[in-house]
Amino acid sequence: MLSRGTVASSQGAGEIVDEAIVSRRSVRAFLPTPVDEETIRDILQVAARAPSGTNMQPWKVYVTTGETKQRISDAILNSGIRAEKATWDEYKYYPDQFFEPYLQRRRENGFGLYSVLGIGRREVERMRAQHDRNFVFFDAPVGMIFTIDRRLNKGSWVDYGMFLQNIMIAARARGLHTCPQAAFAPYHQQIRPVLGIPDEEIVVCGMALGHEDTSKPESTFRTSRAPLDEWAVFVD
Repeated sequence: MLSRGTVASSQGAGEIVDEAIVSRRSVRAFLPTPVDEETIRDILQVAARAPSGTNMQPWKVYVTTGETKQRISDAILNSGIRAEKATWDEYKYYPDQFFEPYLQRRRENGFGLYSVLGIGRREVERMRAQHDRNFVFFDAPVGMIFTIDRRLNKGSWVDYGMFLQNIMIAARARGLHTCPQAAFAPYHQQIRPVLGIPDEEIVVCGMALGHEDTSKPESTFRTSRAPLDEWAVFVD
């Protein structure tokens, strides 16, 4: 095993890293199998090696399991606020109006997932029910809520993304899966009192962590990626 601080220069090590990245998916069905706290701590400690401007390390995470995780789910699902009525009053994740090529990619993602679940394009209630699965962390045993100090600027949000990616890759290295969930952000008013989140912190997203339930149809869903030449420009 390579010690931390050692550069992984062998082809085998490179393949392991690539596999962790490529096999990362937003899993939407988890087994109830617990994840021990030591493993969660190890994942987070590794992820915290993410780069950040002047080493500010702008991330904060609330790790929930059991009763507390259930209280978050109940607070959101019992609020009576549908996803389409949720207010993105802390920050906007999506544009006010989608445009190409992002509109088509978004549609392919949504319709692809609903297709494997057998949900038709006019079955609005079933779509809503599937979206609400976010708020039980897709039955994962671990639910994490991430926050950032509202006084920080856009650069810290860029840094935050690298931290989140590190968590997901570190989880894969341990045979676990994740699902990053922006769906939690509009429900910060319901989440705050459960976790005691202070006013100066903005809820960035949630994340489910656990073992994938491969028996569920949603676990067969795979997203595509645009060809390299569509978005990479090589300049001599």
